[in-house]
Amino acid sequence: MGERSAGQPGARAALQGQVAWVTGGGTGIGLAAAAAIGSEGARIALSGRRPRELSDGAAKLRERGIEALAVSADVADAESVATAHAQIADALGPVAALVCCAGTNVPNRMWPALTPQAFAHVVAINLNGVSYCVQAVLPGMRAAGAGAIVVVSSWAGWEYLSFAGAAYGASKTALSPLVKSLNDQEGQHGIRACHLCPGEVATPILRTRPVPPPPQDLERMLTPEDVGEAIRWVVAAPAHVCVNELVISPTWNRIYVGAPDLQRR
Repeated sequence: MGERSAGQPGARAALQGQVAWVTGGGTGIGLAAAAAIGSEGARIALSGRRPRELSDGAAKLRERGIEALAVSADVADAESVATAHAQIADALGPVAALVCCAGTNVPNRMWPALTPQAFAHVVAINLNGVSYCVQAVLPGMRAAGAGAIVVVSSWAGWEYLSFAGAAYGASKTALSPLVKSLNDQEGQHGIRACHLCPGEVATPILRTRPVPPPPQDLERMLTPEDVGEAIRWVVAAPAHVCVNELVISPTWNRIYVGAPDLQRR
């Protein structure tokens, strides 16, 4: 999918009419990615668990002249994912790009407070959810001989971060071999995948931290739009180009400089 990088002449023509499915698409990085890809002429399918947010997100895209479909789906449920994929294919056509943005964490993330139920919940969305969506789109991409998959992971999926907690870190780290296996096994079919690892992004998931970052720090973080532009660049790259992994962070990176709310408690 794509013949030139985003922002280059021909990028819009390459993405024009292509179907992009964005999970976790109602808000945050998902909605920003949908807007960035949709601005190049792609037809967007947004999925998520909250119908109101999905509907509002799709309406915002349409206001910008982007064709958008909202489809309710719980990525932690394989049957729900399969149903959503069928609805998207029926309404828009085969999925040419999959952008997995659905993710979660829990406040009780350290071992003394972490419960089996909380661990399973995080893994079900962050890891299992990606595999279910990938399995849904692969047959169609193989048939087309092309496809782009972007898995939005985390800095915690690139290197260990204590404050992320065991469940989040384990589930995000597991996405690296998942993406590598796609490029290993499916690259010969024209399918390419990217393990995208953002540093801190000012999104609502930060509210799940035991101590949320202060407002002045949020203002210096990446924005969802920053990450959305990176996703557009990956998807719109020439079809023979695979961006295997991409790490992006704020220039003023609290993971490096430190912050009181990141300290172990």
